[in-house]
Amino acid sequence: MRREEKLAAFRALHARPGAFVIPNPWNAGTAKILTALGFEALATTSAGYAFAVGRLDSSAALSRSEIIANAAEIVNATHLPVSADLEDGFAREPATCAETIRAAADIGLVGGSIEDATGDPGQPIYDFTLAVERVAAAAEAARDCGFVLTARAENFLHGRPDLDDTIARLHAFEMAGADVLYAPGLPGLDSIRRVCSSVGKPVNVVMGLKGALYSVEELAAAGVKRISVGGSFARAALGAFVEAAREVRDNGTFAYAQSALPHGEARSFMSGAGGETFSRADAQPTERDS
Repeated sequence: MRREEKLAAFRALHARPGAFVIPNPWNAGTAKILTALGFEALATTSAGYAFAVGRLDSSAALSRSEIIANAAEIVNATHLPVSADLEDGFAREPATCAETIRAAADIGLVGGSIEDATGDPGQPIYDFTLAVERVAAAAEAARDCGFVLTARAENFLHGRPDLDDTIARLHAFEMAGADVLYAPGLPGLDSIRRVCSSVGKPVNVVMGLKGALYSVEELAAAGVKRISVGGSFARAALGAFVEAAREVRDNGTFAYAQSALPHGEARSFMSGAGGETFSRADAQPTERDS
C-alpha cells in the first residue's frame, strides 16, 4: 500500500463512528504480530523502544535520528498506517518541530505526536504561548506533507493535574491546526468526557497506565475516538520476561516455558503467515529455538 493510501485509510479511521484501538509496537517483530492479529493502524512508543535498548524514555536520552530509525523499521514491517511518538519534537524551537514532522513523513509515517513536555524537571511544561507556536509550526508542516498531527497536553503526567489548563491547551492546539488531541493520564471518565465535549477534533486516550481502566465501549461512549496503549504492551512483555527469569533464579525451574509463545507460532508471525493460523498441536520446541 502506497503512503497516500495509508494516509487516506488513517484519516478514515478518525472519521468513522465509534472508537478504534491503535496499539503500540516497539520494533519490527511486534509490528508484524499486531498486523497479523488484525489491528487497523499502529503507533510507535518511545517508552517501549527505550526499554528495548536500555535507555530512559525522554528526549534527552533518545535522539531524533534513533526515534525516526525505529519508526522506519516499524513502517517497513507492516502494510498498516503508522503514527509515531515524536516526543517534544526534539527541540524547543517551533521550526525544529516542523523539521521533525517532515522527517517523519519522509520515512513513510502518516501521523505523529508532538507533546508540550520540556524534559526539564524544574519547568516540565512549555509556556502556553510557546506550546501553541510549536503546534502551529508542526501543523503547517503536516498540511504541506500530508500528515495527521496529534498534539499532546502533558500536565497530568508531570504533576500538574489542572484540567482547565489542559483543556485550554488542547483547544488552542486545535485552533493551531492539530488533527488529533491527546492528554495522557486523565484521572477518570468524567475528565475524559469533559475533554471530548470541549474540543471539536478526535481525542486519543491511552490505556494501560496506572489508575482506572475502561473498555473500548466505555471510552467510545465518553466521546473518545482513538485508544492507544503507550508502552504498556512493552511492559507486559518485560513483566513476563522478569517473572520467567526470577523463576529460574529462585526456584531452578522452567515452568514459564509452558506459557511462552511457541517457536512455530513466532515463526508464523514473522513470516507473514499470521500466528492465528498456527496449530499449537505442532508447538514442540526445535533446535532452532536456541
